[in-house]
Amino acid sequence: MTLKFGTDGVRGVANHELTPELALTLGRAAARVLGGRRWLIGSDTRRSGTLLSAALAAGLATEGAQVVDLGVVPTPGVAFLSARESSPAAMISASHNAFGDNGIKIFAAGGKKLSDEIELQLEAELAVLSSHGDPRPRPSGEDVGTITHDPTLVDAYQLHLESEVVQPGALSGLKVVLDCANGASSAMASSVFTHLGAHVSVLHNDPNGININAECGSTYPRSLQDAVVEMGADVGLAFDGDADRVLAVDATGNMVDGDEIIGICAIDLHSRSRLAHDTVVVTVMANLGFHQSMASHGIKVVSTDVGDRYVLAALDAGGYVLGGEQSGHVIFRDLASTGDGMLSGICLLDVMARSNKTLGELASEAMVRLPQVLVNVRLAKRQPSLMEELTDEIQQAKDSLGDRGRVLVRASGTEPVIRVMVEAPTEQEAQSVAQSLARIVQERGAQP
Repeated sequence: MTLKFGTDGVRGVANHELTPELALTLGRAAARVLGGRRWLIGSDTRRSGTLLSAALAAGLATEGAQVVDLGVVPTPGVAFLSARESSPAAMISASHNAFGDNGIKIFAAGGKKLSDEIELQLEAELAVLSSHGDPRPRPSGEDVGTITHDPTLVDAYQLHLESEVVQPGALSGLKVVLDCANGASSAMASSVFTHLGAHVSVLHNDPNGININAECGSTYPRSLQDAVVEMGADVGLAFDGDADRVLAVDATGNMVDGDEIIGICAIDLHSRSRLAHDTVVVTVMANLGFHQSMASHGIKVVSTDVGDRYVLAALDAGGYVLGGEQSGHVIFRDLASTGDGMLSGICLLDVMARSNKTLGELASEAMVRLPQVLVNVRLAKRQPSLMEELTDEIQQAKDSLGDRGRVLVRASGTEPVIRVMVEAPTEQEAQSVAQSLARIVQERGAQP
C-alpha cells in the first residue's frame, strides 16, 4: 500500500487506486500525525464519497478520534468549519475530475492545508501502518473513537457567505446564472446569492452521484455561456465539483478566468487602499498580460509554483490578502483560509454592483490577455526524470520568443500529464511553439 500527496491531497480512481483500505489506513496515520480529539469530514456528490468517508472516519476513530460527518459540503466549507471549530478536517473530493475519481484533502486545525513536511510524515506513518509491524497498541474500551453525523454544522458556513462577506442586499439588481456542476454547491448556491439580492437562475444542480462535472461546471462552461446570453443575464458563475474554484461569463457569453477575476478584485481593493502591501499573489501560469496590467496600476505581483497551497503560503508569508490561479482558485485571505468559489463570485459581483460597470468592462480594464496556448500531453505513467531531459528543447523555445512571450512546461501534480504553456504576440506563433514542444514531449515520453 503506497500513497503520495500531489499538489492537492491524494487522488485516484475510486475503489481501485484510492481504496477504502487505503482511506482507513490514511485516517489512522492522520490521527497519529496531526492529533486532534475531534475531526470533521465532508464530501462532494460522487457516488464513492460515502464509501471513502466511512473508511476514513473508521481509521480516525480507530485511533480514538471523535469524528463528525458533515455530509455534502463544499471544500471551502470544510476549511471554514475547521477554522471555526479549531479541529483538523478532511474533504472527500476529486475537485474537477470526472465522477469515477475521488480524493482526500486534509486540513490541519484552523483550516490550513498541510505543509510538505507534514505530508511526508503522513506518508511515512502510512508505510509503517501498512507494514503490519507497528508495535503501538490501538485504543480500547472508552478510548475508542466515535462517528456521528451533523450536517447542520454546514449552516454556519452558509450564514458566513450570506452575512459576513458583503453587505446584505449588495447584489441587488444583478441577474445571475449559476452552474453548480452537479456538485457540492448544488444545495446552497441559489439560496446564498438570492439572499444577497441577486435574481438567480441555476443550472446543473441535480446531483445523482455520477453526473458531477459531466459537461458542466468550470471545466465545461459552454451551457452556462449559452444560458447567460439566452436569458439576458448580467453574469454567469461556474463552480467546479467541490466549489473551491469559479470562472465567470460576461453578458455577451465571453469567459472571464481566474487571472481576470483576480485582476478586477486587485484593482478594486487597491483603489480603496485595502490591498495589503499593494501586492497580489499568482502562480507562474498567470498570463503575461496580467503582470503588465498590474504594473500599470502600481500593483506588485508575487509568483509561486502551481497549486493554491503555494499561493496560500506566499499570502501568509507576506501578509497579503489576495491571490489565486488562472484556473479559478481565488483566495481572499482576510475572509478564508483556502480558495472559495462562491465567496469569490460574491466578491466579483460586489465589484460589479458598486462600480455600476459590466463584467466585460471590468475585465477589459483589468488586463489585455496575450494569446496563450496550453497543451496537455498525457503519458502512460509518471516519468519524474522527463522534465530534466527536456531542458535543452524548452530553452530553445524560450530563446525563440525572447521577451515577447513565455514558455512554461511542467508536470501535473495530480495526473501523468505534462502541461505545455506558451504565450506569444500572436495566436499562430503560440500554437506553433506549443505544438512543436508537445510533439517532443510525446516522443520522449513514449521512449522505453
